[in-house]
Amino acid sequence: MNAHLISDSPAWHSLVTGELAAGFDPAVLHEHGADAHWVWLDAHRAPRAHCSLWWQQVPSDGSHRLGLIGHFAALDPTAATALLQHALAELRRQGCARAVGPMDGNTWRRYRLLTERGNEPAFFLEPDNPDAYPGYFEAAGFSPLAHYFSALNDDLTQEDPRLELAARRFAAQGITLRPLDAAHFDAALDDIYDVSVASFPNNFLYTPIERTDFRQQYRKIQAYVDPRLTWIADAQGRAIGYVFGVPDLAQKQRGATLNTMLVKTVAVRPGRAQAGLGALLVGHVQRAARDAGYTKAIHALMHDANRSGNISSRYARPIRRYTLYAQTT
Repeated sequence: MNAHLISDSPAWHSLVTGELAAGFDPAVLHEHGADAHWVWLDAHRAPRAHCSLWWQQVPSDGSHRLGLIGHFAALDPTAATALLQHALAELRRQGCARAVGPMDGNTWRRYRLLTERGNEPAFFLEPDNPDAYPGYFEAAGFSPLAHYFSALNDDLTQEDPRLELAARRFAAQGITLRPLDAAHFDAALDDIYDVSVASFPNNFLYTPIERTDFRQQYRKIQAYVDPRLTWIADAQGRAIGYVFGVPDLAQKQRGATLNTMLVKTVAVRPGRAQAGLGALLVGHVQRAARDAGYTKAIHALMHDANRSGNISSRYARPIRRYTLYAQTT
């Protein structure tokens, strides 16, 4: 077997087809700005695995120069191991001390592997992968770098009694909550972006994002947004926090009753005056969802060490776990 370097999208499109292309849109190749694309071919020159590499515009972990492996897919363990070892050698050649994956360039895009599937069905926009993939990374010498989970609140009637006091305290400070205005979606995105870039820099492997790129990502799901499930907190004329939610449309796709919403993101500007605002936003959106007829909420894709996990634990139980891997090159 041998590796074949693919440096242009048309060639990638011609090779990455069928089962190997499942769940992957080759149209993102240019958009994601990878530094290299690789497809692993067998002895008959049939594609068996593919990935992209990033080593120039990458996040920092504070101690290593990172290289990223993303756009990963493989049809068998032999091809997966060979491709990942080849990727490690290439990142080493580029001066990277640690390889992280799977990550499609940064944490604003798809990253992590689903490693504990649990018994609950997949939810809307949840990343998925064949169950064999974690084993592929481990066989190539990768170890867990970070862990994440999703949790289910299956009873939206429960409320945290401390939130009423918090709501009065924030109201006394002039902090108000408003639902997303669907008629002015871009303006709402600007508020959400401003809060995000202020609150996320200390997040694990954070990478800055331009406002135009942020808008582009959120516009992709604009048609699925229920304005009752996204709330923005304002103080003195500017947004200081938000909770972003969407319906779990995977239920409709399965032919089930739509009764679940997803809490996708909670963010609050740093500052002692905002302490507890994230918990209030989560409690508020869950109450709004209940009033809108939803009965359950999934708190999606939280880092084990993030504050959002502490908020979630007041209502929800973990149903799924995910892992991001790394290896010293």
